[in-house]
Amino acid sequence: MNYRLFFAAIFSVFITFQSCKTEPEHQPAETTSEIRQWKPDDTRSITGVTEERGLILNSEKATPGYVLFQPSSSTETFIINKQGEVVHKWTGELNCMQSYLQDNGNLIRLDRDIDFPTFAAGGQAGRIREYDWDGNLLWDYEYATETELIHHDIEILPNGNILAISYEVISPEEAAAAGRDPEHTAKAGIWPDKIIEIKPQRPKGGEVVWEWRMWDHIVQDRDSTKPNYGIVAEHPRKINVNAGGGEGGPPMTEEQIEQMKKMGFTTSNATVDNQNSDITHVNAVAYNAELDQIVFSSPHLHEVYIIDHSISTEEAKGEAGDLLYRWGNPQNYGRGTEEDQVLYGQHDVKWIPKGYPGAGNLIVFNNDIPEPGNKLPSVWAAIMQAQSPDPQVKIEDLGNYSAVFEFSPPKDNSGSYEIKENAPFGPKEPQWDYMAPDKYSFYSAFISGAQRLKNGNTLIASGAKGRFFEVTPDKEIVWEYWNPYVHHYVLPDGSASQPTGPFIYGQFRATQFMPDFPGFEGKDLKPIQPQPETFEFKMPPPPENANAQ
Repeated sequence: MNYRLFFAAIFSVFITFQSCKTEPEHQPAETTSEIRQWKPDDTRSITGVTEERGLILNSEKATPGYVLFQPSSSTETFIINKQGEVVHKWTGELNCMQSYLQDNGNLIRLDRDIDFPTFAAGGQAGRIREYDWDGNLLWDYEYATETELIHHDIEILPNGNILAISYEVISPEEAAAAGRDPEHTAKAGIWPDKIIEIKPQRPKGGEVVWEWRMWDHIVQDRDSTKPNYGIVAEHPRKINVNAGGGEGGPPMTEEQIEQMKKMGFTTSNATVDNQNSDITHVNAVAYNAELDQIVFSSPHLHEVYIIDHSISTEEAKGEAGDLLYRWGNPQNYGRGTEEDQVLYGQHDVKWIPKGYPGAGNLIVFNNDIPEPGNKLPSVWAAIMQAQSPDPQVKIEDLGNYSAVFEFSPPKDNSGSYEIKENAPFGPKEPQWDYMAPDKYSFYSAFISGAQRLKNGNTLIASGAKGRFFEVTPDKEIVWEYWNPYVHHYVLPDGSASQPTGPFIYGQFRATQFMPDFPGFEGKDLKPIQPQPETFEFKMPPPPENANAQ
């Protein structure tokens, strides 16, 4: 396969989708109360690389405060004001996946370990580090072995302990013994997730004081000789071990994987044998202190789950550790069809805090909603099709879009999550959602997030494009900012720190803080001088012989 032609084909998939969709019409970065306007166009960019960057809109209806984020492939974390100016930054040694600003002004970051083994699926991390306001390293914790790796997201608990998502390796033999279909098990085994609680031991190290494993709560109806056999529909609080098969289209050859590594689409640990090992890919974790419950998101299973944190690790292995609630794809537990699925590759599920409009409800970014009649299930399938010398399905057949959902899990009189006999967990639909007026212009096939603000507005991060915007309950856009920063941190071996491909401006998430946030007390939040250097994308010239037959 010609590398330059291959790159051109893949890059063109991400730059434009010829679907007669629309792009947002940018307004000047000035104060205005007008709702953002949209205009028809004949292309739809899903990378946003040619879009105007920086502050686009700052309405008087925008919520005051500051926004925290980290540029892609960067060791830096930024805080910007609502005028789009950087007022503070931290510079670490490692690529940052996610950051959490604390009430004392310290920053806890989930960082990418430089040499973790085994795992290759995006979102890998392996390190948690804490910095003070001035950037001094206070704590360093590593959880990256051949069989376990923390990844994607963390949550700081009220007692200072930290919840983290971790892969664990299950061998093909173990998987088969649990009723997993060998035909859908990678040669390298599978990587289901678990949730661990870490007690920091500063300045270096930590202790895992609590653990919940998916693997302890599985069911299957394939092999009646296995101890976890059962009718899946009769066990809605367990996970069907055969439900997740990994994502990303048909298996790639070794040559294709090497090309994907060079282009930043995958990480250095990727092999032919492990490309479908990541069967659940949990990408978000959050905690509700009032309920002492944990919610997390599996985009590969297209569901969010709630589990009990009040039980011990030993209790978490048994029935007490079964799912309290799940939502998004009842096909996974035999109580629904394709028409009942409501989540598609979702990210960033969390509870709306007490005292906020919608308090107690869950909010989630629903990434990859298919238009009925589409021939392609996701953007990743489009990429795989684009690699084929004679694709049978055209990328024009993809018309997916994104939305933010707010929903309220039904409870019975005892306060338990309600599920009726032979029915799925509710609700049937979200009680509030946001999508673009034309539906298709708001689209991020991966990453992304949403945060309810105290005044009822919602901050949305459309991750793939690096676009942050704030909407009112009536869905009026009142603030908008497109990340202009691109960094090029690479690992010591020269490989990409995270698979980003052409999503050079992409952002995992963004978090807003009010001006009276305790961590800002006594801090200088004036725009730093000089401002960090921005990056302007220039379309590369077409490869030589691009039109050759």
